[in-house]
Amino acid sequence: MNLDQLAVFLILGASITLFLSGKLRHDVVALMALLACVLTGLIPHQQAFNGFAQPAVITVAAVLILSYGLQTTGAVETLAQKVLPRNGGVLLGIAVLVLLGATLSAFMNNVGAMALLMPIAIQMAQRKGIPPGKVLMPLAFGTILGGMTTLIGTPPNLIVSDFRAVETGSGFSMFDFTAVGIAVALIGIVFAVLAGRWLVPTREKQDAESFDTGTYLTEIRVDDKAKVVGKRLRDIESLLDDEDVQIVGMVRNEFRVMTPLAGRIIQAGDILVIEAEPESLGSALSRLGLRLEEAGSAESESDEAETDESEREEPEVDESDDKATDADQRDETDQGAVVEESAGEASESSGPTEEISKSEEKSDGEVVLLELVVQPSSHLISQNATTLDIRSRFGINLLAISRQGRRSIRRLRQTDLEAGDVLLMQGTQEAIHGFSSLYNCIPLAQRSIMIPDKRKAYTALGIMFIAVILAATGVLPAAIAFTLGVLGYMLTSVIALRRIYEAIDWPIIVLLGALMPIAVAMSETGAADLLAGTLLDQVAQGHPVIALAMVLVITMTLSDFMNNAATAAVMCPIALSISVQLGVSPDSFLMAVAIGASCAFLTPIGHQNNTLILGPGGFRFSDYWRLGLPMELLVVLVSIPMLLLVWPL
Repeated sequence: MNLDQLAVFLILGASITLFLSGKLRHDVVALMALLACVLTGLIPHQQAFNGFAQPAVITVAAVLILSYGLQTTGAVETLAQKVLPRNGGVLLGIAVLVLLGATLSAFMNNVGAMALLMPIAIQMAQRKGIPPGKVLMPLAFGTILGGMTTLIGTPPNLIVSDFRAVETGSGFSMFDFTAVGIAVALIGIVFAVLAGRWLVPTREKQDAESFDTGTYLTEIRVDDKAKVVGKRLRDIESLLDDEDVQIVGMVRNEFRVMTPLAGRIIQAGDILVIEAEPESLGSALSRLGLRLEEAGSAESESDEAETDESEREEPEVDESDDKATDADQRDETDQGAVVEESAGEASESSGPTEEISKSEEKSDGEVVLLELVVQPSSHLISQNATTLDIRSRFGINLLAISRQGRRSIRRLRQTDLEAGDVLLMQGTQEAIHGFSSLYNCIPLAQRSIMIPDKRKAYTALGIMFIAVILAATGVLPAAIAFTLGVLGYMLTSVIALRRIYEAIDWPIIVLLGALMPIAVAMSETGAADLLAGTLLDQVAQGHPVIALAMVLVITMTLSDFMNNAATAAVMCPIALSISVQLGVSPDSFLMAVAIGASCAFLTPIGHQNNTLILGPGGFRFSDYWRLGLPMELLVVLVSIPMLLLVWPL
């Protein structure tokens, strides 16, 4: 062992120790290791940042942006509502949800897929009367497994492909990972779904979103072409039952109909008042194919409507059992209420990124949803949206009011505000924060209240599909194809321009860019060859199959305690050196690294998806190995024969 090799091993050992300790973020550790290699002369200073130009780094950044677009437009939410079964047992529901998660993870960031499906999993657990962890852990494992099936499914696959390109002149293609990946994923998913009911411990949910604004009363508009036109109210209610949503009233021709009969036939132009949890709004709209009721058309129309509302008695439209007055209705006890409406009648659907007023159309700011609490000293008390004229004055919209303990189905723009009300506002962040400061409101922590935007969702899906086809067919390299997709997002405004770069997980990008030169230094100094030779002599004893299993197990073990991208970058040079010393094809060993880096099931820190479910599932650190250990053993038993079959030595 020479001095350069010793220096590499010391720097690498210190880096792994810091990765495992978790005291410093992984990108900070990677930068420290990179600079240490530069200062010791292991990496020429001219090549210190060459890693940031690697195709894998560019592809990861582009895929993160494309995944963010699928997430924010509601594309995945809409797909989930169409795919998930409305009826059936617990096992069927979990199985379909996990399969959907695995499928999404193959083509988008698996952390994004998990974050999108996690609220649906929690709702499913509540409906089925089971602990949320029984659904969340199989879903987390399924999304991890799904990522290993394509080139873009997870960063380790891209890293492995880059190392192959350096070694052989060409990287892996889009679906080179699929044969082995699908076999492992399918068997793993079946095991997770079936064994999860016994091996996943029963824990109470500890949701990080601790504040509770109660349920929302939401107004949704029935368009002329809506699929619910002509259907009876009971048919719509049966659809909404699956979303824990109920219809509590309706508006027809500006007349309120309280507790409408189940046999009432829905007509175009009706406004349905539904009660829902904040996180259920998007799924309810997707299920019905409807849009939010638009507030504030022309001011004259609004004034007319308000005059009609104040002058008319309860109309002939009401059923015989709908004679309750507004005062009676307000006396009903229930959970908090929210009435939701969005603006801009010319738009076909509402969404967090949709521009909805003239003032917003002139602004480059992204339209978001934020929640504000009305303080006792606020000047909003006893005023309503009409008297405040917040749309014209501030360029924002009052979407909802949550009021604990009472329900009111008065129109939103006529509802007087009270202390303690939670307001769901739509507009640019600057405008909403300005409004909250002026009227002494407290902003709540931002959470995922998403209203799907059908146009942008289809655009995002189309762009992603084209990028995948271009990369899969070899028309363009993956880095170019997915960067072209990002450009498509920019030109079509799927994501606001200022949000494009916020969608990138920059610590991952820095990690990859910093570790690539270190991996090169391991190879050029002979450190990788030395370590590989030691492992071959002491463990594998020159047997290729044992060496392959050794690489897989070591990679899986490291991935359980450190970042999977870092694990892949560390193990690829070693795997390549082992294949060279054995005189066999490097492909099976690189694939073993890809699989091992993607299979972190023993701890909550091995993969971000495991971390995401820690609180909502109420899990402890030691809960993961119960399902994770047999899962990793199963991965080894399935993947080794598949690797030898698909990628023979």
